[in-house]
This record gives sequence, C-alpha cells and structure tokens, in this order.
Amino acid sequence: MTHLMRAEFRRLLATRMWVGLLIAAAVLGGGMIGAMALVGPENFDPPLPGLDTETGVRSLLGILGYTAFVPAAAGTVAVTAEYRHRTAAVTFLFAPRRWQVLAAKLATYAVLGLAYGLVLASTAAAALLTVAAARGVTLGLPAHTVLALLGRISVAMVVYLLIGVGMGALIRNQVAALCVVIGYLYMGETLLMMIPGVNMLYPVLPGGATAALTDFTYVADAMSEQLGSATIQLLPPAAGALVLGMYALTAAAIGLVLPMRRDIT
Repeated sequence: MTHLMRAEFRRLLATRMWVGLLIAAAVLGGGMIGAMALVGPENFDPPLPGLDTETGVRSLLGILGYTAFVPAAAGTVAVTAEYRHRTAAVTFLFAPRRWQVLAAKLATYAVLGLAYGLVLASTAAAALLTVAAARGVTLGLPAHTVLALLGRISVAMVVYLLIGVGMGALIRNQVAALCVVIGYLYMGETLLMMIPGVNMLYPVLPGGATAALTDFTYVADAMSEQLGSATIQLLPPAAGALVLGMYALTAAAIGLVLPMRRDIT
C-alpha cells in the first residue's frame, strides 16, 4: 500500500495540475481577500459591514467558500484523465488489487485538497491581517478566531476535492463531469435557493453545510430578503461539519467502489 501511495504522489508531481492548483489557491486566498479588504466591504455594491465588525469579517472570509469549485474541478480532472488517457488500465495491470490502487489515489487527492486549503487559508490570513494593519482597522474578530475560521475552510476544501473525485468516477467523460461539477457548485445551489420550498434544502447541501461551518449567513439572508421568502436557517457549525463529512465519505465510497467492477477500456 505504501509503495502505491508513493507511486501516486510521483504521478501527481509529474503533472502541472498541482502547481496550477496551489497558484490558484494563493491568488484566490491572498489576492482576492487582500483586494476586497483593501477596498473595504463597506464600499461594495451592495455594501457589507466593515472589517471592524464581526459580521464583516465573517462575510469576507465566507466568500472563500465559493472558490470550492476549483478543488472539485481538480479532483474531477484527476480521475477522468485516467480514463481519457487510458492510464488506469496500465495501473490495474501492474496492481490488480484495484481497491488498494483506488485507496492510494483517494489518500493522495485528500492530501492535495488539504494543501490547496492550507495555501488558500494562509494567504488569505496574511492578506487580511496585513491590509487591516495598513489601513489601521481593528478587525471585528480576534486573530485566533480568524485563523480558526480559515482552518475550517481549508478542511472543507478536502471535501470538495473528494466530491470531484466521486463525480469523476461516476461520470467518466471529462467534459460532462466538469460541466456538472462546476455548474452545480458555481450557480446550481444559488438557483435552488431561489425556488420557494426547495430552498429549505440548502442547509444540507454542500454549500449550505460550508456556510454553516464558517457561520456565513450573508448570502442566505440576502437571498431570503430579496425574494421575500422565509429566512433560511443554517445548521449549527458542528452539524455543518458532520454533513460535509458525510459528503466526503459518500464521494470516497463512489470513487472506491464504482471502478472496482467497471470495464476501464
């Protein structure tokens, strides 16, 4: 098992995907949060509470949850590329116990997702604290709470990368799988929030669970206000973490079980 994990890491490091993924994390974390903090949430249209308030800091950091489609897309590409380039057949030929190969892949992708999350969180923290100090703004949350929130976001990114792995195993066509994953995460849940009745499901969807984990209620509250519908009640943070964990386990199970019996040629 150990040699299979080493092989998977070598395979991953031989590609450019991991470099691009970490660069994207730095740009989205440090670049986006830094720029938004520099402008000031109170100057947005519509305006958000300022960085000197707890709501303002939580809202700014919560926006990072909407970058989850990036690791999800990476996980999807990593799996579908195996079928697209027929490398899975060679791998299973040399390692006929498929479950070991698939478990090694899942472990490798989980490490990649955590690396993405850590880069995203660390660059966002550095940018936010630096800009706040430069502007002379006292953040509405203490630094340790900010770091704890960003830590939750970094762990959530592991879940989304595994969701991408599961979808890649379920829909082996790369273009179709990417359209489903990116389309759903980027705008699918937002559209569902606009449908009365259906929007009550939002708290148990991946985006809703992530918002609960980070206590990011701004989008749900704004959507309810705009549509004149009942306020969407997010789950407690612990329950949000549990729901995300269930999604991770489900995605891992799909990525592990489906390729066990499927024809890969």
